Amino acid sequence: MGSVLVSLLVPFLGTALGSAFVFFMKRDMPPWLQKVLMGFASGVMVAASVWSLLIPGMEMGSIWQVTGGLLGGFAFLLLLDQIIPHIHPMGGPEGPRSKLSRTAMLALAVTLHNFPEGMAVGVAVAGALAGGGSMSIAGALALSVGIAIQNIPEGAIISMPLRAEGNSRRKSFTIGALSGIVEPLGGALVIVLASAVTPMMPVLQSFAAGAMLYVVVEELIPEASQGEHSNIATVGFALGFALMMVLDVVMG
Repeated sequence: MGSVLVSLLVPFLGTALGSAFVFFMKRDMPPWLQKVLMGFASGVMVAASVWSLLIPGMEMGSIWQVTGGLLGGFAFLLLLDQIIPHIHPMGGPEGPRSKLSRTAMLALAVTLHNFPEGMAVGVAVAGALAGGGSMSIAGALALSVGIAIQNIPEGAIISMPLRAEGNSRRKSFTIGALSGIVEPLGGALVIVLASAVTPMMPVLQSFAAGAMLYVVVEELIPEASQGEHSNIATVGFALGFALMMVLDVVMG
């Protein structure tokens, strides 16, 4: 159970680590570093979606279940993007007009991504606990680490602008870190529910993959490709993809 708990908490720790940048950096994260992290996180999440979620899902169920779940994950994130105010990592606020404060908009924007990512870890852990050889706890932990890496710049994206608006470092850090608390909660919820709906595991896994891929396609890759240093982001993607592929094969 210790490994399960670690798998659920690691993504939250990634968000907290990124939020802690507010204590050490006086200005925004350097653009080149942000692009490296986003490119690397993109590679990690694409590889994790394929090897840790879609392939195990096809081993457990039919191609139609996996396809439906994948498209459902995309549709779910698309719907949330239309409903909840949304902020791109390297740009200003976008999406529907809202009376919410900028602080609330920033927190909601990252929480929008964090809950489905927590669900993805929960699905991987539930698959490992269900047995059958399609997923291992080690593979779920590798997925969790990959999501945590992606969460580091997201934590900084919340805490540093809040600090720039005049909030204290402690308050900025706390709000940034708390935006990631939904991940272990989402993961735990999926684990509890998965025990009762094991036949739906292929759909849940592919749904989580679709949600993660939506974040990559809609958020990370476009932002990493803008302006200068786009080649650095591409190199980061290749390294992230290769690392996650190796981790999943070796540890899974």
